[in-house]
Amino acid sequence: MNVRAEPSTASEVLGIIAANQSVQIIGQDPGGNWWQILYETSVDGRGWVTAQYVETADRLEVPVIGGDASDPGSGNSAVVIQQLNIRSGPDTSFNSLGILNPNDVVSLTGKNRDGTWLQIEFAGGEGWINTAFVKADDLNSLPIVSDLGEVVGTGTPMDTPLPPPPTIVPAPMDFDSADVPLKTILLDRAGTRSVIYNGDVSAPDGDAEDWIAFTPYDNYVFVNIQCNGNGSLRVEFIGSVSTLVCNGPAQAIPVTAGAMHAIHIEALANSDTLQYINYTITIKASE
Repeated sequence: MNVRAEPSTASEVLGIIAANQSVQIIGQDPGGNWWQILYETSVDGRGWVTAQYVETADRLEVPVIGGDASDPGSGNSAVVIQQLNIRSGPDTSFNSLGILNPNDVVSLTGKNRDGTWLQIEFAGGEGWINTAFVKADDLNSLPIVSDLGEVVGTGTPMDTPLPPPPTIVPAPMDFDSADVPLKTILLDRAGTRSVIYNGDVSAPDGDAEDWIAFTPYDNYVFVNIQCNGNGSLRVEFIGSVSTLVCNGPAQAIPVTAGAMHAIHIEALANSDTLQYINYTITIKASE
């Protein structure tokens, strides 16, 4: 597993620890999801590893490093609730820079004007995440940041002109296919039981389709998809007659436990006008 500079998969990788190697634990993050360890090759001799993959005799009594253990979302930090993309700007139309996993802790540096997106420290720079998928408090104190990364206000309302509405552009090509899916998900009764993924497609120009693969541990999954934009989608389960409707209720989809299944998301070209749709798909285990 990776050793990181901070308790987050968005943090810099300091090195790798092999399986069955012993480590000395010296602290934990406020949420109790990461261990701080002694790591000689780092600058300060310390690093962070995910607690999920470390076996200990019992729950250790080690000091909490940073924040409030009873409220890990306090201050200028947030705890990730569901797996989500880090975007280059405050909207799903921006490119994905990486992925955060549940229980990651991120440092907050700003927010967009309506507070629906948060700017975070990521890979030596900044990225953006959707506020709905993190736990955080006191967001009013964060500065308001524009799409270009400029501070344009504070939590206190200001007479700052609103930015112009965004121009619709084609979804960026990601070159995925049925053989090379955009996202591969393994549902695990003892680990990941649900996943939320945001993406975008467009037609007749841009990336018209996405492929998402998942392996369930039971014979049913519950899936729904929320969409917005000026076009329409076709969502199919390969090898099944099941289809999904945008913004409808979650559907129970019959699947085969332990087998990989594919979801095909396709933008429908209804005219020569560019049609862009961003979507959020949720896949949950049946129990």
